[in-house]
Amino acid sequence: MATMVQPERVKATVKDLKGKVDPDWCPGCGDFGVLAALKQAIVEAGLEPHKVLTISGIGCSSNLPGYLNTYGMHTLHGRALAVATGAQLANHDLKIVVTGGDGDGYGIGGNHFVHAMRRNVDLTYIVMNNQIYGLTTGQLSPTSIKGMNTKSTPFGSVENPINPIPLAIAAGASYVARGFTGQQRQLVELIKEGLQHRGFALIDTFSPCVTYNHDNTHEFFKQRTRKLEEMGHDPTDLHGALEKGWMWGDVIPIGLFWRRQDLPALDQLEPVLGEGGPLAHRPLGVASDVAQALIKELM
Repeated sequence: MATMVQPERVKATVKDLKGKVDPDWCPGCGDFGVLAALKQAIVEAGLEPHKVLTISGIGCSSNLPGYLNTYGMHTLHGRALAVATGAQLANHDLKIVVTGGDGDGYGIGGNHFVHAMRRNVDLTYIVMNNQIYGLTTGQLSPTSIKGMNTKSTPFGSVENPINPIPLAIAAGASYVARGFTGQQRQLVELIKEGLQHRGFALIDTFSPCVTYNHDNTHEFFKQRTRKLEEMGHDPTDLHGALEKGWMWGDVIPIGLFWRRQDLPALDQLEPVLGEGGPLAHRPLGVASDVAQALIKELM
């Protein structure tokens, strides 16, 4: 009796992850480095494109889902984490990546940022932190340094910036890292580990804006960034992580600040999600005509 042998599934390559649309970022933008690192990290993590969902908000960096061959969704300004939380609870078998900028994530989306971390939702959040509003041509962002001259602060900003690293640690994120597009190998590792982490993973990434931010340039970070692993940092040391997270000056640490693996993700705590697999794969539970009428109304 003949037996059917299932063909071995070919692993995805970086080429397979190229989207149908080419990036329209300014030449030299750091976001190109984030896109390249994310593709490489997905491949090295052994993820298949159809098992990844990429969600973003609004901004230059938030165009990223269109440049990546996975499921994708371009949502409202500041609402990417809220949409991603719903998607993750509906289908916790998907690996959900959220991408955006510092204005989208730490400004307009700041409320969702805090509560997604508090809940430890199983998301990988990559923030392309260029310390400026690039899409709207150069206004002050939540991470712009004090004294910075921008279109909206021509005499220098009087505001203290948000520091996302200690904020994320204090809010409950279970994986907190910072990368730099000028350190590609390290950035790939940080994103890959974030994808493999169970819980909320933040990878705040210095992604210099070459058009509107002439203070925090590639050269600025190249001269100042120092890898945490070379500093002997222990990512399970809470106080050490907070201390390193506050460092900003001649030395700016990059790498993994904090990781804890004893904190369950939100979907692991919800009893309903532990029975019968992901909600998206279960019977709808309503009559077909009712479901079609609802879909028609929403569409």
